[in-house]
Amino acid sequence: MKTFGFIAVTTFCMMLFAQQTEAKDVTITVKNNADVQRQELVEVDAASVYKTLGIGKGEPFIVRNALGQEVAAQVTYDGKILVDAAVRPMGTAVFTVTKGTPKPMKTFVCGKQYPERVDDVAWENDRTAYRVYGPALQRSGERAFGVDVWVKNTPDLEVDKRYVTELSNHHKIQELKKAGKDREALEMTQATTYHYDHGYGLDCYKVGPTLGGGAPALMDDNGLILPYCYKTYEILDNGPLRFTVKLVYNPAKIGKDANVVENRLLSLDKGSNFNRMEVWFDGLTQPRKLAAGVVIHSEDTESVVLGKDMVLYADPTDNPAKQNFQIYVGALFPYGNVATQRVADAVPVDGAAGHAVGVTEYKPGERFVYYFGSAWSKNDVRTFNEWKLRASETIDALRTPLKVTVE
Repeated sequence: MKTFGFIAVTTFCMMLFAQQTEAKDVTITVKNNADVQRQELVEVDAASVYKTLGIGKGEPFIVRNALGQEVAAQVTYDGKILVDAAVRPMGTAVFTVTKGTPKPMKTFVCGKQYPERVDDVAWENDRTAYRVYGPALQRSGERAFGVDVWVKNTPDLEVDKRYVTELSNHHKIQELKKAGKDREALEMTQATTYHYDHGYGLDCYKVGPTLGGGAPALMDDNGLILPYCYKTYEILDNGPLRFTVKLVYNPAKIGKDANVVENRLLSLDKGSNFNRMEVWFDGLTQPRKLAAGVVIHSEDTESVVLGKDMVLYADPTDNPAKQNFQIYVGALFPYGNVATQRVADAVPVDGAAGHAVGVTEYKPGERFVYYFGSAWSKNDVRTFNEWKLRASETIDALRTPLKVTVE
């Protein structure tokens, strides 16, 4: 028995040693077959990397570029390792993954819910920020349905600071007004509100009961069946390179179907002007038209592009006469089967002149994927022509992704 025990232990140790010695570094090669510079996140199957490295799920690893420098990486909720890859035209980038604990990473993308601001879910990356409205706002009776856009001209994370600065000063401003100090109250409002640009951007986009800057909506003979606010949310990824949230909406009566539930899975990556949106409907039994796009505001109804695979708009902001800049918004449909058009709203919205949307024939059980996004003329996209180019290059990149091989 003692001999058997010794043999068993020895065999186990040899097997463990063999497993350890078989563990190897992982090489990720990213090939750019296009004749333009590409920089975007690439995805690698996490399970295969863990297996090759000889580590368990969730254990740390380090990603290095060809110079040996550590680069940011993220493991997503659905088992992908994200790496931010810059690849020259017709070029190749090589990364090496090894076991070990990485240095602290800078966060480029993040989001959260703000119950102190009627349950907003807001998120941002190094280019722009967005929010959608929640149950508390719906209970208040305020009508704000779509995606809001917050412009910024810094790669730093700004949303949380904007909320804190504005909300923490509301009480002080009200106290000044009660004391008859209207001038001081106005000065404090101007100094703390996120509706003014303090050098880093602002909220100057009008949403109301519209699609705003990219929401989806089913359609009937009268036009868009606009959703209201989300019912529940679940943040699945929260940086440093990707933010992902699942939103579930309240049941609604759509035609003969009494309890149709809209689901949205949206994500935003570092460096991207566009969010990925995946939308599907539970409880829908009949095919129906599904639209996605942006609201057109009455101050400028002409700056609209209806392409075969995109709708783009140069939004005039909530005060074009005084702001003197534009917000570029749009929706992209890289996977076809979409007709772009302008639609009038069944119930006209004050300040809005309909929508620019892409329309598809949605069948129950399907998941529809499109992209929506924005840019600001005071940041990285100065003109509407630049926005058109940014949209076209984004669609090209989505259709011809970087080629990733793992060894």
